[in-house]
Amino acid sequence: MMNNVFALYTEGLHLVLRLDVFIWLLTGTVSGVVIGAMPGLTATMGLAVMTPLTFGMSTPAAFALLMGIFCGGVYGGSLTAIVAKIPGTPSSMMTTLDGYPMGQRGEAGKAIGVATVSSWIGGLFSVFMLSFFAPLIAGVALVFSAQEYFAIAMFGICIIAFISEASLVKGLISGLLGLLVATIGTDIITGIPRFHFRHFFMLDGLQMIPILIGLYGLTEVLNLSSKNLKDIQVVQKIGRIIPTWKDMKQILPTIWRGSVIGTFVGAIPAAGGTIASIIAYGLELRTSKKSKEFGTGIIEGIAAPEAANNAVSGGAMIPMLTLGVPGDAATAILIGALLIHGLQPGPMLFADNMPMVSSIFLLIMFANFCFLFIGLGGARIISKAINAPMQVFIPIIMLFCIVGSFAIRGTVFDIFVLIVFGSLGFLFTKVGMPAAPLVLGFVLGDLVETGFRRGLMLSRGDFTTFFTRPITAVFLALSVLMLFAPQIVAVIKRLIKFQVPAPKQ
Repeated sequence: MMNNVFALYTEGLHLVLRLDVFIWLLTGTVSGVVIGAMPGLTATMGLAVMTPLTFGMSTPAAFALLMGIFCGGVYGGSLTAIVAKIPGTPSSMMTTLDGYPMGQRGEAGKAIGVATVSSWIGGLFSVFMLSFFAPLIAGVALVFSAQEYFAIAMFGICIIAFISEASLVKGLISGLLGLLVATIGTDIITGIPRFHFRHFFMLDGLQMIPILIGLYGLTEVLNLSSKNLKDIQVVQKIGRIIPTWKDMKQILPTIWRGSVIGTFVGAIPAAGGTIASIIAYGLELRTSKKSKEFGTGIIEGIAAPEAANNAVSGGAMIPMLTLGVPGDAATAILIGALLIHGLQPGPMLFADNMPMVSSIFLLIMFANFCFLFIGLGGARIISKAINAPMQVFIPIIMLFCIVGSFAIRGTVFDIFVLIVFGSLGFLFTKVGMPAAPLVLGFVLGDLVETGFRRGLMLSRGDFTTFFTRPITAVFLALSVLMLFAPQIVAVIKRLIKFQVPAPKQ
């Protein structure tokens, strides 16, 4: 086991220790921090827009850019949350509760420093956990058959529907729509064309990148175009940023708890940084001796969510690399990047491409060090980026969306796909429908379909094969539990209420 962990930090060194890789990593991290700091823009959107542009790059350089955007984007949202009370990314939502009050009383620099160091420690912790658990899970996954992959994929879709901010029904509708979109094209098993409407470019199915850029890039452009972002009250004074040793001793236990929560939540398919930061903040609020001070501007209220949401980055890579199941929307895009560069995520990735897997681990680690130095040294400059008029950024983002969609196959058809799914994503935001289940349904569609059909073929049509195999049965049971959890909770509450006698008058 220790040999596998050691290999993950050594076999990819020759791919990472190159000048061009370092330059792309630094470029990606700076871009990610700026994207995360811009209201309305997210690391997911940055990945969706930039992934097609890596097509002509070497694989290590491409993932240096993408890992920088991934890690830097999650951290960058804290800057806007502190100086303007606007979470740059959804996962920075909880940081506003204590970060902005600190900024209002002249401690914005201290708040940024705490957020930066907490994010760095949380990110590094998750990388170490990734290196420990990923080879173990990959080894177990090598014995998986079609039935296990079907059950795991279904569990991923059900859990993202369950934790969606919208209702469970809307989450399920979105996930099922993603599964339907995944059936477009040639049948994987029989080779028969399906739902192509006699259109040549649809025989291969819809491409992942235009769909992702549409849902997370063009949708944001349309949303930003419909908002007025001029009324932002920015904290102007940013003092000392580097935290003191006294502050560090005060928040280290909080960072530790947040890192553990973030890594665990990230490893759950589709849970994401927003859920992790809420759980971490809520735990500190309920267990801290200073619980009444939360929301007034204390450093524990910043350290907990920032450590958690950055720890998700490593945790979310665990199911993505080992099982081919994305941990969140960002890692769904990274699956597309792996496929673009000829790498198939899953247990065989570790056996066939260990140096490349090792380089990804190292790049995540180095990206965390990059945003640490960028945050402590350049936070004042980056935090002012939100003062730039959004009218300048919207056309640039739109241009990247169009170029990125066109670059994959060089067809105008993919630009139409971009427009269709961008409009669909904008409509989703208006009706409260989550887009993440659609993305996950599309990414996992082939795995669900082929796992189900091959499972039946292997068992000669016996449906009980999905319930008699232990791992499959457990994940299917958890999926059902996710779907009926609200009803189960309601029944339990009624039973408790029924059994508790009313107080005597």
